[in-house]
Amino acid sequence: MEWWQALVLGLVEGVTEYLPVSSTGHLILTQRALGIPEGPAANAYAICIQAGAILAVLGLYRGRVVQVLRGMLGKDPAGLALFGCLVVAFLPAAVVGLLFDDKIEELLFGLKPIVAAWFVGGVAILLVSRWKKSRGEKEGTELAQLGLLGAFLIGSCQCLALWPGTSRSLVTIVGGLLVGLSMASAVEFSFLLGVITLLAATLYKSLSDGPVMLEHYGAMPLLIGTVASWFFAVISVKWMVAWLQSHGLAIFGWYRVILSVGVGAWILL
Repeated sequence: MEWWQALVLGLVEGVTEYLPVSSTGHLILTQRALGIPEGPAANAYAICIQAGAILAVLGLYRGRVVQVLRGMLGKDPAGLALFGCLVVAFLPAAVVGLLFDDKIEELLFGLKPIVAAWFVGGVAILLVSRWKKSRGEKEGTELAQLGLLGAFLIGSCQCLALWPGTSRSLVTIVGGLLVGLSMASAVEFSFLLGVITLLAATLYKSLSDGPVMLEHYGAMPLLIGTVASWFFAVISVKWMVAWLQSHGLAIFGWYRVILSVGVGAWILL
């Protein structure tokens, strides 16, 4: 892998990781466009450079992260309650992912399944946006009011994101809205849950396929991709939070539908 390919992949990861468009799907599409063949090394690289996106959210939401850490130490009841919700939300996808990781990678890490997921997810966003608009509800509950049942339901939605192309951010934000959170709270919980989920996935893939990845690409492309991912994730998250507060999710639904049609046509031709 050339340094510029690593930079491009880091840019794509950083921009798309927290947008409801599927970073994994975009990375796999970009890898094929750059001539990087599919395989364990390429899949591991796409997951391991998520470390940069994790660091971006830890920095941007450091106040909330500190609150959770204080809660874990018994010094902040609200932080402890949020930590419990994050753990409960993390468990469903963790269990399903461990049980079916090989089968998911075998069947779903390809452009055709990803295109299908883009389309289905895009339609889902448009339907949810229409539903929210028809109800006329602009405000929801705050993050402090989220209970364990609501967290579990959001975590169950996150299982859908094991299908590359679906988008972890999409299903967890929509899950948060469906359990009654405000848009700001749903986005924040999605980002915080993403830190735990992405960290677990990165560590797991590093241990299982990290040696193969380093053998194929070396350490420098991994470093470049990770740093680029961090830089562009900071920009992307700040933009996304501001956009969703004013405009909602609909634009991402249209983007996914158009992208799925375009890439699907490209595959057929």
